[in-house]
Amino acid sequence: MERLTQVANAIDWLNEHIGRLAAWLTTILVVLICADVIFRYAFNNTAAWVIELEWHLFALIFLLGGGYAFKHDRHVRVDLFYANFSKRDKALINLLGSLLLLLPWCSIITIYAFQYASLSFDLKEASPDPGGLPAIYLIKSVVAIGFFLLFLQGISLAIRSLLTLQNQ
Repeated sequence: MERLTQVANAIDWLNEHIGRLAAWLTTILVVLICADVIFRYAFNNTAAWVIELEWHLFALIFLLGGGYAFKHDRHVRVDLFYANFSKRDKALINLLGSLLLLLPWCSIITIYAFQYASLSFDLKEASPDPGGLPAIYLIKSVVAIGFFLLFLQGISLAIRSLLTLQNQ
């Protein structure tokens, strides 16, 4: 059980640090959007790469922050019944939900996203827009990474739920 706790702690540590890094991307995104708005309305000028960079940063924040949000229980949940459950019942729901829903779906998405990104790497895919970003395959890779981080956090939750069930 000590080894399982170490694995869960390592996963939590990883998602905590990546989530905090993703949070800083929010500041960069806000500054970029403000600069874009100023240039667009004050100087009647914008560039395709700036707009693409904005949605790439948003994707990074969302995908890299998913595991962090899940770790801190800040994800969407229907709390109609769950909030009133005992600690043991919550652990059972979390364990079953992780094993039957979260982990299989994250596995499937990670595998297909990796294949999608690999094809994009092979093609050296770039933006179709003139003046757009040159390496679209990099952001496509983050889809696989983001879902893998969520998968890892699901393992951490399953471990902690199992430990809770064994201790009660």
